[in-house]
Amino acid sequence: MKTEQLIAALVADRTRGRSLAQRLALAMLGGGLLSLLLFLATLGPRHDLGPALATWRFDLKLILVLLALVLAAGLCRTLARPAVPSHSGRRLSPLLALGAAAVAVELLIVSPAAWGTRLVGSNALICLTAIPMLSLAPLAALLIALRSAAPASPALAGAGAGLLAAESGAILYAFHCFDDSPLFVATWYTPAALLVVAVGTMAGHRLLRW
Repeated sequence: MKTEQLIAALVADRTRGRSLAQRLALAMLGGGLLSLLLFLATLGPRHDLGPALATWRFDLKLILVLLALVLAAGLCRTLARPAVPSHSGRRLSPLLALGAAAVAVELLIVSPAAWGTRLVGSNALICLTAIPMLSLAPLAALLIALRSAAPASPALAGAGAGLLAAESGAILYAFHCFDDSPLFVATWYTPAALLVVAVGTMAGHRLLRW
């Protein structure tokens, strides 16, 4: 049996039943509901959510995290396959472009004296802990769903799961966070997400090998 035929047979055996997209969607639904309950029990939405929705910075923050979630979902599916296209990370280019543009606009319209305040904000430490905390349930569910896949690189598949889980946690946290500046989002949401990606990478390396 040729290598390609062997891979195809293994993939067919491991992906019998629901499609990968369906399993990932169910994992996100289940893990997301658990995270939502945790969010409501610990953080909750900000008290000025209504007025905040009328501001462009808050709306842009939501657009950024929603775009990141959509792109991360596609990347996670790609990295779970037995053959990963080269330069698959380019899927995140729209997010990087929008984030860079948002930061550039903020720097142009805000006085340089206020840059530091906008960047540090008032919730930096909470951000670094809340996003990973809200990502744990989705990450665990995604890793379980990916156990029936056949990723070319288990570590990369775990990283994709980590990124997707992190963005689901970031969406919930965005409704609590009072810091809406693109400078804050770029500076603190990013390392919080990368922490979850690192955990997903290590877990994927151990749990997703086939």
